[in-house]
Amino acid sequence: MKTGLTKQAKTTDIWFDEKEPTIHIRTHNTDLRNRLTEYCHQYPEVCKLTDEDAETGCKEFEIEKGRFSFRLTAPYSEERRQTASELARNNPLQFLKKLQFSND
Repeated sequence: MKTGLTKQAKTTDIWFDEKEPTIHIRTHNTDLRNRLTEYCHQYPEVCKLTDEDAETGCKEFEIEKGRFSFRLTAPYSEERRQTASELARNNPLQFLKKLQFSND
């Protein structure tokens, strides 16, 4: 979507405090917007669209705490990177299946 905004201006803000039971998300990110919109349709009791700016492509959501998470991943060691590279090179289909199951 062309919005006239620079990539730097297309932000995602996630905020919450210790008191309120909800997390507020404001985003221009297409993938996150789509995933949250779909989640709102599937689970309207825990997630809702609170605002939408069609001009800029920004959407705002409220979601129950405990339903939204951040995943921190450790950087790969050089050894792990080489092993994964060799596995992918030698067994491309097996590697793709392994990736698919690790993302579930």
